[in-house]
Amino acid sequence: MEVHHHPNVEKKNFKEYLLEGLMIFLAVTMGFFAESFREHLENVNKENDYIQTFIEDLKTDTIQIKQLLKEKHEEVKAFDSLLFLLYAHQIKGHENELYFFGRTFTRYNAFQNNDRTVAQLKNSGSLRLIRNEATADSIISYQKAVGEIHTEEDDENAERKNLYPILCRIYDPFIFDKMVEGFNIIRPYNNPPLRSYDSNIQKDLAFYVGEIKGSDNILIFSLQNLETKAENVIAFLQKKYH
Repeated sequence: MEVHHHPNVEKKNFKEYLLEGLMIFLAVTMGFFAESFREHLENVNKENDYIQTFIEDLKTDTIQIKQLLKEKHEEVKAFDSLLFLLYAHQIKGHENELYFFGRTFTRYNAFQNNDRTVAQLKNSGSLRLIRNEATADSIISYQKAVGEIHTEEDDENAERKNLYPILCRIYDPFIFDKMVEGFNIIRPYNNPPLRSYDSNIQKDLAFYVGEIKGSDNILIFSLQNLETKAENVIAFLQKKYH
């Protein structure tokens, strides 16, 4: 019977086993650090992308704020003109102006901030990517200021709606209808008569106009502050993220 002899296998000593184990450990550790570093770079790139789009959102907001401020200043001037006519009892012969001012009360432009980036951060749970505390605070602070603007606008809008019953008592609705051309309000071609010349109704009108004017002045102040805040945040983020 033929006998097979197994080849002699050289046994590894303890140091060799230790070295192999150490190499495996180092390979796994390096792989872990490499994956962590790759994920870190991805998060940094995502953060930079979010910051850049947020800056663009702020630039869009500042354009709209400037337009709204222009409209609000013009509106306050119109309120002052109407209040002067009512105070001086210059009604008859000035119906053209009264109709124009009265018709503008039914138009209202609200501030619609560009919240594209903030909505993405919230919906995707990516707020954690904003690692810098000052950056996160600037974003949150700006959004809080925007929320305060919306609250003030809601208050002013409620005051405008309170004015509607007065408008329908003093103005002819058919004249109002003829004053609209597309999105524009045009003055009547002559001095069409008012629906009522009651001085008590005129005082009611003056009261609500004064309230809305006050709210407009508050909004102007808040919008100016928001514009400054947006410009400061843009400058800070551009410096921080180059």
